Amino acid sequence: QVQLVESGGGLVQAGGSLRLTCEASQIRRSHDQMGWYHQVPGKQRALVASITSGGGTNYADSVKGRFTISRSYVVKTMYLQMNSLKPGDTGVYYCSQIDSGVTYWGQGTQVTVSS
Repeated sequence: QVQLVESGGGLVQAGGSLRLTCEASQIRRSHDQMGWYHQVPGKQRALVASITSGGGTNYADSVKGRFTISRSYVVKTMYLQMNSLKPGDTGVYYCSQIDSGVTYWGQGTQVTVSS
């Protein structure tokens, strides 16, 4: 069982920055990948960025060049640095970890970008 806790959300003006943090109870070297998802009311969660156990990263087209995902095995934490934020980035951000075929989710953190 993996517990994930997100933090770092908040209210920011367009063009600003936020860094989201996802603290994990464990990140095994053998895990599949971790990722950040974005959800707005009435829509499914959409992948924003992911990072594999080997460090390979993948980004949604809408955030390429603005967001950066990173992870530390030492402190068992994943990050999402979000720069040049836009009102369309508003929503709840969830972190996830896939380990042995099981997907674990955090409770989410709200990000609101004002225009």
